[in-house]
Amino acid sequence: MNSNETMMQMQQLRLLGMYHAYALQLEQPLNHQLEGHELIDHLVQAELDYRKEEKTSMLLKQAKLRLSATIAQIECNPQRNLTKQQLIILAEGNYIKRGQNILITGATGCGKSFLACALAHQACMQGYRTTYLNMNRFIEKLTLAKLDGSYLKWMNQLERQHLIILDDFGLQALGQDARIALLQILEDRYEKKAIIITSQLPVAKWYDYINEPTLADAIMDRLTANCSKIELTGKSRRKQNN
Repeated sequence: MNSNETMMQMQQLRLLGMYHAYALQLEQPLNHQLEGHELIDHLVQAELDYRKEEKTSMLLKQAKLRLSATIAQIECNPQRNLTKQQLIILAEGNYIKRGQNILITGATGCGKSFLACALAHQACMQGYRTTYLNMNRFIEKLTLAKLDGSYLKWMNQLERQHLIILDDFGLQALGQDARIALLQILEDRYEKKAIIITSQLPVAKWYDYINEPTLADAIMDRLTANCSKIELTGKSRRKQNN
Protein backbone atom coordinates (compact mmCIF):
# COMPACT_ATOMS: atom_id res chain seq x y z
CA MET A 1 0.00 0.00 0.00
CA ASN A 2 1.44 3.39 -0.94
CA SER A 3 1.17 6.60 1.08
CA ASN A 4 -1.68 8.01 -1.05
CA GLU A 5 -3.82 4.95 -0.37
CA THR A 6 -3.00 5.16 3.34
CA MET A 7 -4.09 8.80 3.44
CA MET A 8 -7.33 7.96 1.61
CA GLN A 9 -8.11 5.29 4.19
CA MET A 10 -7.39 7.73 7.02
CA GLN A 11 -9.94 10.10 5.49
CA GLN A 12 -12.49 7.31 5.07
CA LEU A 13 -12.04 6.35 8.73
CA ARG A 14 -12.24 10.05 9.70
CA LEU A 15 -8.82 9.92 11.30
CA LEU A 16 -8.30 13.54 10.35
CA GLY A 17 -5.67 14.27 12.99
CA MET A 18 -3.59 11.40 11.68
CA TYR A 19 -4.27 12.44 8.09
CA HIS A 20 -2.93 15.98 8.52
CA ALA A 21 0.04 14.83 10.61
CA TYR A 22 0.96 12.16 8.04
CA ALA A 23 0.64 14.67 5.21
CA LEU A 24 3.09 16.97 7.00
CA GLN A 25 5.48 14.05 7.48
CA LEU A 26 5.41 13.26 3.76
CA GLU A 27 6.33 16.86 2.97
CA GLN A 28 9.57 16.50 4.92
CA PRO A 29 12.82 15.30 3.32
CA LEU A 30 13.20 11.53 3.63
CA ASN A 31 16.00 11.82 6.19
CA HIS A 32 13.72 13.96 8.42
CA GLN A 33 10.64 11.71 8.33
CA LEU A 34 9.75 9.61 11.35
CA GLU A 35 9.70 5.84 10.98
CA GLY A 36 8.31 2.79 12.71
CA HIS A 37 7.19 3.18 16.32
CA GLU A 38 8.06 6.89 16.39
CA LEU A 39 5.77 7.57 13.43
CA ILE A 40 2.93 5.53 14.97
CA ASP A 41 3.30 7.36 18.30
CA HIS A 42 3.29 10.70 16.51
CA LEU A 43 0.20 9.92 14.44
CA VAL A 44 -1.76 8.54 17.40
CA GLN A 45 -0.94 11.62 19.49
CA ALA A 46 -1.92 13.88 16.61
CA GLU A 47 -5.29 12.14 16.39
CA LEU A 48 -5.87 12.46 20.14
CA ASP A 49 -4.98 16.16 20.07
CA TYR A 50 -7.25 16.74 17.07
CA ARG A 51 -10.22 15.03 18.70
CA LYS A 52 -9.72 16.96 21.94
CA GLU A 53 -9.64 20.25 20.03
CA GLU A 54 -12.75 19.30 18.08
CA LYS A 55 -14.60 18.33 21.25
CA THR A 56 -13.57 21.56 22.97
CA SER A 57 -14.76 23.62 19.99
CA MET A 58 -18.10 21.81 20.00
CA LEU A 59 -18.56 22.29 23.76
CA LEU A 60 -17.69 26.00 23.54
CA LYS A 61 -20.16 26.45 20.67
CA GLN A 62 -22.89 24.74 22.66
CA ALA A 63 -22.08 26.69 25.84
CA LYS A 64 -22.77 30.05 24.12
CA LEU A 65 -20.59 31.99 26.52
CA ARG A 66 -21.26 35.70 26.68
CA LEU A 67 -17.57 36.61 26.89
CA SER A 68 -14.45 35.13 25.33
CA ALA A 69 -12.45 34.76 28.53
CA THR A 70 -9.71 32.39 29.67
CA ILE A 71 -8.13 31.58 33.01
CA ALA A 72 -4.85 33.16 31.84
CA GLN A 73 -6.62 36.51 31.47
CA ILE A 74 -7.88 36.64 35.06
CA GLU A 75 -6.07 39.19 37.22
CA CYS A 76 -5.43 38.09 40.79
CA ASN A 77 -4.44 40.58 43.50
CA PRO A 78 -5.53 41.75 46.98
CA GLN A 79 -7.46 44.69 45.49
CA ARG A 80 -9.75 42.23 43.70
CA ASN A 81 -9.98 39.90 46.71
CA LEU A 82 -8.90 37.02 44.48
CA THR A 83 -5.69 35.05 44.94
CA LYS A 84 -3.75 32.95 42.45
CA GLN A 85 -4.21 29.96 44.73
CA GLN A 86 -8.01 30.35 44.60
CA LEU A 87 -7.94 30.57 40.82
CA ILE A 88 -5.63 27.55 40.45
CA ILE A 89 -7.94 25.45 42.61
CA LEU A 90 -10.99 26.50 40.58
CA ALA A 91 -9.17 25.93 37.28
CA GLU A 92 -8.49 22.32 38.26
CA GLY A 93 -12.24 21.71 37.96
CA ASN A 94 -12.66 19.58 41.08
CA TYR A 95 -15.69 21.66 42.08
CA ILE A 96 -17.45 20.22 39.03
CA LYS A 97 -16.59 16.66 40.03
CA ARG A 98 -17.90 17.35 43.55
CA GLY A 99 -21.07 19.06 42.34
CA GLN A 100 -20.07 22.22 44.19
CA ASN A 101 -21.66 25.61 43.52
CA ILE A 102 -19.60 28.78 43.00
CA LEU A 103 -21.26 32.04 44.07
CA ILE A 104 -19.52 35.13 42.65
CA THR A 105 -20.62 38.52 43.95
CA GLY A 106 -19.40 42.09 43.59
CA ALA A 107 -20.24 45.53 42.26
CA THR A 108 -21.06 46.16 38.62
CA GLY A 109 -18.05 46.00 36.32
CA CYS A 110 -15.76 44.18 38.77
CA GLY A 111 -15.36 41.16 36.48
CA LYS A 112 -17.90 38.64 37.78
CA SER A 113 -19.14 37.57 34.35
CA PHE A 114 -15.60 37.51 32.97
CA LEU A 115 -14.47 35.17 35.74
CA ALA A 116 -17.54 32.94 35.30
CA CYS A 117 -16.96 32.71 31.53
CA ALA A 118 -13.27 31.95 32.05
CA LEU A 119 -14.18 29.09 34.39
CA ALA A 120 -16.76 27.88 31.86
CA HIS A 121 -14.15 28.01 29.08
CA GLN A 122 -11.81 25.97 31.26
CA ALA A 123 -14.59 23.45 31.92
CA CYS A 124 -15.15 23.02 28.17
CA MET A 125 -11.44 22.41 27.67
CA GLN A 126 -11.65 19.70 30.33
CA GLY A 127 -14.50 18.02 28.44
CA TYR A 128 -17.45 19.16 30.58
CA ARG A 129 -20.81 19.99 29.01
CA THR A 130 -21.53 23.61 29.92
CA THR A 131 -24.42 26.05 29.50
CA TYR A 132 -24.32 29.81 30.02
CA LEU A 133 -27.53 31.76 30.68
CA ASN A 134 -27.94 35.26 32.00
CA MET A 135 -31.09 35.59 34.06
CA ASN A 136 -32.97 37.50 31.37
CA ARG A 137 -32.28 34.68 28.92
CA PHE A 138 -33.15 32.08 31.55
CA ILE A 139 -36.56 33.65 32.12
CA GLU A 140 -37.17 34.04 28.36
CA LYS A 141 -36.36 30.37 27.74
CA LEU A 142 -38.52 29.33 30.68
CA THR A 143 -41.50 31.35 29.42
CA LEU A 144 -41.16 29.96 25.89
CA ALA A 145 -40.79 26.38 27.16
CA LYS A 146 -43.97 26.77 29.21
CA LEU A 147 -45.84 28.11 26.19
CA ASP A 148 -44.75 25.53 23.61
CA GLY A 149 -44.82 22.50 25.91
CA SER A 150 -41.06 21.88 25.86
CA TYR A 151 -40.51 22.65 29.56
CA LEU A 152 -39.72 19.08 30.61
CA LYS A 153 -37.37 18.59 27.64
CA TRP A 154 -35.56 21.85 28.48
CA MET A 155 -35.18 20.89 32.13
CA ASN A 156 -33.81 17.49 31.12
CA GLN A 157 -31.29 19.20 28.84
CA LEU A 158 -30.13 21.40 31.71
CA GLU A 159 -29.90 18.40 34.03
CA ARG A 160 -27.44 16.75 31.63
CA GLN A 161 -25.04 19.70 31.75
CA HIS A 162 -22.01 19.26 33.98
CA LEU A 163 -21.89 23.02 34.62
CA ILE A 164 -24.51 25.75 34.40
CA ILE A 165 -23.73 29.48 34.67
CA LEU A 166 -26.55 31.78 35.77
CA ASP A 167 -25.27 35.31 35.24
CA ASP A 168 -26.65 38.57 36.67
CA PHE A 169 -28.77 36.90 39.34
CA GLY A 170 -30.82 39.57 41.08
CA LEU A 171 -31.22 42.09 38.25
CA GLN A 172 -34.70 40.95 37.24
CA ALA A 173 -37.59 40.08 39.53
CA LEU A 174 -38.36 36.38 39.81
CA GLY A 175 -41.88 35.18 39.11
CA GLN A 176 -43.30 32.02 40.63
CA ASP A 177 -42.46 29.94 37.56
CA ALA A 178 -38.83 31.08 37.71
CA ARG A 179 -38.58 30.30 41.44
CA ILE A 180 -39.98 26.80 40.94
CA ALA A 181 -37.75 26.14 37.91
CA LEU A 182 -34.68 27.32 39.83
CA LEU A 183 -35.53 25.06 42.74
CA GLN A 184 -36.02 22.11 40.39
CA ILE A 185 -32.65 22.72 38.74
CA LEU A 186 -30.93 22.90 42.11
CA GLU A 187 -32.72 19.78 43.32
CA ASP A 188 -31.69 17.84 40.19
CA ARG A 189 -28.07 18.91 40.57
CA TYR A 190 -27.64 18.85 44.34
CA GLU A 191 -24.14 17.52 45.18
CA LYS A 192 -23.95 15.94 41.70
CA LYS A 193 -23.35 18.77 39.22
CA ALA A 194 -22.15 22.35 39.56
CA ILE A 195 -23.68 25.79 39.13
CA ILE A 196 -21.89 29.13 38.97
CA ILE A 197 -24.04 32.15 39.89
CA THR A 198 -22.94 35.77 39.59
CA SER A 199 -24.75 38.65 41.25
CA GLN A 200 -24.36 42.28 42.26
CA LEU A 201 -26.32 41.40 45.39
CA PRO A 202 -24.45 39.97 48.39
CA VAL A 203 -25.47 36.38 49.08
CA ALA A 204 -27.06 37.55 52.36
CA LYS A 205 -29.66 39.48 50.30
CA TRP A 206 -30.63 36.64 47.95
CA TYR A 207 -33.29 35.35 50.34
CA ASP A 208 -35.15 38.69 50.19
CA TYR A 209 -34.66 38.86 46.41
CA ILE A 210 -36.34 35.48 45.91
CA ASN A 211 -39.22 36.99 47.89
CA GLU A 212 -41.15 33.85 48.75
CA PRO A 213 -40.23 32.42 52.15
CA THR A 214 -40.90 28.72 51.56
CA LEU A 215 -39.16 28.57 48.18
CA ALA A 216 -36.40 30.92 49.33
CA ASP A 217 -35.58 28.56 52.20
CA ALA A 218 -35.38 25.58 49.85
CA ILE A 219 -33.40 27.41 47.15
CA MET A 220 -30.87 28.96 49.52
CA ASP A 221 -30.40 25.70 51.40
CA ARG A 222 -29.44 23.90 48.19
CA LEU A 223 -27.35 26.78 46.88
CA THR A 224 -25.23 27.34 49.96
CA ALA A 225 -24.96 23.87 51.52
CA ASN A 226 -22.08 22.93 49.22
CA CYS A 227 -20.57 26.09 47.78
CA SER A 228 -17.57 28.38 47.51
CA LYS A 229 -18.11 32.14 47.69
CA ILE A 230 -16.02 34.70 45.84
CA GLU A 231 -16.62 38.35 46.70
CA LEU A 232 -14.83 40.42 44.07
CA THR A 233 -13.86 43.94 45.05
CA GLY A 234 -12.19 46.93 43.44
CA LYS A 235 -13.08 49.55 40.86
CA SER A 236 -15.04 48.87 37.70
CA ARG A 237 -12.83 47.16 35.14
CA ARG A 238 -14.90 48.62 32.33
CA LYS A 239 -13.76 52.12 33.33
CA GLN A 240 -10.15 50.92 33.53
CA ASN A 241 -10.36 49.57 29.99
CA ASN A 242 -11.71 52.82 28.53
